Amino acid sequence: MPRPKFSRLPRHVGVIPDGNRRWAVSQGLAKESGYEKGLKPGLMLYELCLELGINELTFYGFTQDNTKRPSVQKDAFRKACVDAVKLLANRDASLLVIGDHSSRMFPPELSQYTSRHVFGKDIIRINFLVNYSWKWDLNHALQALGPSASPVNIIDHIASRDISRVDLIIRWGGRRRLSGFLPVQSIYADFFVVDEMWPDFRPEHFYQALDWYQTQDVTLGG
Repeated sequence: MPRPKFSRLPRHVGVIPDGNRRWAVSQGLAKESGYEKGLKPGLMLYELCLELGINELTFYGFTQDNTKRPSVQKDAFRKACVDAVKLLANRDASLLVIGDHSSRMFPPELSQYTSRHVFGKDIIRINFLVNYSWKWDLNHALQALGPSASPVNIIDHIASRDISRVDLIIRWGGRRRLSGFLPVQSIYADFFVVDEMWPDFRPEHFYQALDWYQTQDVTLGG
């Protein structure tokens, strides 16, 4: 499919790559087998964003709630997150991993990326949410500020403060919920749902979301 032209593009795209387990079951595989199938789609999406000139891309890796799943699934999605970050490290991007790295659920291989690393030409900002929780994110500010906390200065002290406001969130897998995805940055985001599962990613999915986005009336509440 030729790349379409767009009159207006989001600066920051958030991605919820859902449906990995359901995809695996539909293929007659164990649920945990679906996570590694999401690696190639992530790389494809990165390359599409580079081509289009998207400034920032955030992937939802796994949440603290996800760690309640069976051990074999936890091991699989933790490994998939490590492999995904390694795939995108050393490319033309600045890379940041955000999540509770004090927990044993956080992959130690990703500790070096908990502060932003710049690679190559730094064409795009890429963020991974790994062992992330919106409560953990906001509580970071409350712990830093103590009794002086206010809605204004909390924003400057959340754990994910280096991630910019999200313009468009795309969720694969047909579910119509945010699942705690960056609540502060997503406050004015448009939300597009792809019914296909994340391992079945095709460029057309992304183009459809971008085509829909350019027709939206972006007012930021004004």
